[in-house]
Parts: sequence; structure tokens; C-alpha cells
Amino acid sequence: MPSLNQFSLANQVVVITGATGVLGASMSLAVAEAGAKVAILGRNAERAEARAAAIRAIGGQALVVLADVLDVGQMNAACDKIMTTWGRIDGLVNAAGGNMPGATVGPAQNLFDVGIEDTRRAVDLNLFGTVIPTTVFGRVMAGQGTGSIVNISSLTAQRPLTRVMGYTLAKTAIEGYTRWMATELGLRYGGGIRMNAIAPGVFLTEQNRDLLIAADGSHTDRARKFISHTPYQRFGEPEELTGTLIYLLSNASRFVNGETVLVDGGFNAYSGV
Repeated sequence: MPSLNQFSLANQVVVITGATGVLGASMSLAVAEAGAKVAILGRNAERAEARAAAIRAIGGQALVVLADVLDVGQMNAACDKIMTTWGRIDGLVNAAGGNMPGATVGPAQNLFDVGIEDTRRAVDLNLFGTVIPTTVFGRVMAGQGTGSIVNISSLTAQRPLTRVMGYTLAKTAIEGYTRWMATELGLRYGGGIRMNAIAPGVFLTEQNRDLLIAADGSHTDRARKFISHTPYQRFGEPEELTGTLIYLLSNASRFVNGETVLVDGGFNAYSGV
């Protein structure tokens, strides 16, 4: 029987990009509760400090690092700050990302009028906002010979969802990157460093709120479709992602590499009948 200690992150240092978002809040607190020191990386100082305060309130250690995941120089400076403070990096959660209105195609919009520049920005944020931090923080892990990297994919990489074209392209690429990088890491570092991904189902966030919640606070038609196709008949709650995250960061998953774990209340499994 596996020991519960396998799921501990005690004495580890975990970097969470996008920690200032809705899902990042639950992730950062859960990682701290599992025993890790948490580097909160984001661009919003007020939210980052709030995340750090929540961690310190439960007796954890947190470091606020303000940086843009698309800026290599800022990522290198962030890495230097974390290494100066704690001296190692054991885990990286690439949670920075999201959708952009201009990268969507509305039902009344001409299919070929998609905003190309906004689509590029969506791909940059979600894909290169994962690749760049991995390149910077992964180099530290390579020097240590150990580490776990968790990317955030999406249900839309498993099932094509209407409207969100840019997001779909980016998250599909994330899964390809996860498999490719996991293979290279395994071959080069003998299993000491691994990469996996989590694909959330439908969770209410700032990026998708306008698609799911009407002005009067009711569910949109799109939201009702999501809920009716989810056997649980509801959206996910942010804390429902954290168990899978802790598993993938911890020694409990040390032989798991290149996988994407769906956390979607059964949406992907359900045929609708």
C-alpha cells in the first residue's frame, strides 16, 4: 500500500506561474498545505500578495515574484530571485494562460474573419508562456537531476469546442509539447525529471465568465450545454484540481511521465446518451 508520505511536498520549492488567477489561488494554497515553499509568479502585485498572505496565514512560506512569462529576461531574473532565496526548484506549475475575445469566433461571425493577431497572442500566452518558463526553470532542475513540471492543458485539446479557436490551437500544442518534452527528459535524465499535464473541464474563471454567465447572473446557453453534458451536472470547483496537481508534483507519480490527466466531471467520457 502506498504511503501517504509519497504525496508530501515537504522541503520542496514549487514555482507557480499564473498564480494570481482564479485557479492559481487554489493551486498555490494547496501546494503550500502539502508542505512546499511556493514562489508565486504573476504580473498583478495586489493579487500576488494576497496569495502569499493566504499561504503565510496557514504557516507556509511564500515568495512573490512579479514577472511576465513571455519575457525571457524577466523569467531569468525571477529564477535568480528564487534561487537566491531558497537555493533550489523542485516543481514548476505552468498555470499562466487563458483565452482572448479576439481569438474566438462568434456564432454570427464569418468563420474566416477570425482575428489573426489575437489568435497569435493566445497561442503565445498559452504555449510560449509554458515553453519559456520551462526552459528557464527546467535548466535548474537539470542541474539538480530532479524535478516535476506540470502544464495546464484543457478539455478543448480533447474535444473540439466551438468558438474558442485560438485557445484550442494553443492547448492542443501544450499536449504535444508535454509528450515531446517528457520523452526527452526521460531519455536524458533517467527518470529524475518528468513532465505531465492537467486538462481541466469547465471551471468558471475570469477569462470565460462572459461566455458562461449572462449580464443578469444566469447561465448562458453555452454554460447550460456544458453542464448538461457533464455527468456531475455542474462546473468544476477550483479546489477539485488540486489533488491531481499534488499527485503529479509528488513522488506518488514518479513513474508517470508524458500524461494528461482530465479533471472534467466525466465530460469527455460522456456520449450524451
